[in-house]
Amino acid sequence: MTTAESQPTSPAPSSSSTEIAWSDDARRAAFAQWLAVQAAAHGLDAASVRPASADASFRRYFRVDAADGRGRSLVIMDAPPSHEDCRPFVQVAGLLGAAGLNAPEVLAWDEAQGFLLLTDLGARTLLAELQAQDFSTREGLKVADTLYRGALDALIGLQKIDAQAQVPAYDRALLRRELDLFPEWYVARHCGVTLDAKQTEQLEKCFELILKTCEAQPAVLVHRDFHSRNLMVNADGDATRPGILDFQDAVWGPVTYDVVSLLRDAYIGWDEAIQIDWAARYWERARKAGVPVQEDFGLFWRDLEWMGLQRHLKVLGIFARLSHRDGKDGYLKDLPKVWRDAHHVAMRYSVLTPLARLLEQLGDVKAEDGYTF
Repeated sequence: MTTAESQPTSPAPSSSSTEIAWSDDARRAAFAQWLAVQAAAHGLDAASVRPASADASFRRYFRVDAADGRGRSLVIMDAPPSHEDCRPFVQVAGLLGAAGLNAPEVLAWDEAQGFLLLTDLGARTLLAELQAQDFSTREGLKVADTLYRGALDALIGLQKIDAQAQVPAYDRALLRRELDLFPEWYVARHCGVTLDAKQTEQLEKCFELILKTCEAQPAVLVHRDFHSRNLMVNADGDATRPGILDFQDAVWGPVTYDVVSLLRDAYIGWDEAIQIDWAARYWERARKAGVPVQEDFGLFWRDLEWMGLQRHLKVLGIFARLSHRDGKDGYLKDLPKVWRDAHHVAMRYSVLTPLARLLEQLGDVKAEDGYTF
């Protein structure tokens, strides 16, 4: 193994302050009343509630301690029903838990108000654990290898869940809506570029190729955000059961989606040789477990790259939208890593050359030929 290419990450909200900000006094009062009930029912110290984290949606998370003083804590999700539907979260949490995966257990849920009490998987993400390692040492590389193997094993467990009838389909329409975020938010809004007729036609052809490749893949349960910021490292050091978060958007779709989400996520990069090694180990174990991966690893890797390209283009659009529409500029620091991943694949396959040239124009990068297929 060689060293990782560590990228700046979107900073997690600080939990050093115990003050929780509320823009709605009525919701503040409703939360206080709900918390008092849960404190009595679950033995919580209501005065200990404090910010834990937030994500790219309207959800917020708080941490609250048990009143017995033994260091146990629980997590509260604040998800306003006007913006967030918690039913998918509760449903998928049940599916993951029933499969023996390490996901939060829902202890209490006020569906009408959007408050949930959850078991606490800890505060140490896979990303934070990786960033704490020294990859110039054998020990640091060994830690990374152990963590990624554990994450990929957990993913196989997730993919074995028969949930086709219980989650939405990751169909062509959804894949296309995600791709459309790229020209709307990244190209037009973020880069300020208006595509001419030829560029629009070429981009449409590339989109069609991407969609066909993704649609042709075998389908499994897809987490849809299986990466280093949504996986938690267990405090007991058990790397085989990472905590799994942010699974509420799970769908039934392409088998390579979550693999490439992890190996080429937006926040930390690895040499391709390392990616291939981890992907091959996953592929071997997935085949033995009955996960419907391609019989040929070369075809599996090609599917993974094209699926990753769909995701990279979507993420470029999402991060741009988070900045320009929602005022969350922290994600802009992660755009260069995502751009490089998208460009890497577009350069590799000759039929995607127009997309590579467009990315070079947007990134103000000199054009070069580098495709291998």
